[in-house]
Amino acid sequence: MAKKYNISVEATLEVIGGKWKCVILCHLTHGTMRTSDLKRHMPNITQKMLTQQLRELEQDGIVNRISYNQVPPKVEYELSDYGRTLSSILDSLCAWGEQHIVKEYGDKFTVLEDNVLNHKKTEAHTAVME
Repeated sequence: MAKKYNISVEATLEVIGGKWKCVILCHLTHGTMRTSDLKRHMPNITQKMLTQQLRELEQDGIVNRISYNQVPPKVEYELSDYGRTLSSILDSLCAWGEQHIVKEYGDKFTVLEDNVLNHKKTEAHTAVME
């Protein structure tokens, strides 16, 4: 019997739902990354959870796993063409998140970590200092 969904968003959440998948995908929108790079950008995720989430995203065709035949082994992850179709969804989630942070906390820069995904923080602080 074929799977049935009540509404189509259920299918979306089945693939990218959960605490970490969208965060992983947002990082991969900036380019190919090794597992250690993702872990460094996501210090609160366990190695086991990161590996599990990457495997699920790979099985769903959202990310490509690139394995290099070398010693020590090298593995990288990138968004697949299919995964890149999620860009507008990820952008919308980030924009909504920023609006929510401002609504709840006032200044987003006091709540957001200073990292590659929040590069505007550095730009804003540089502009203020000039």
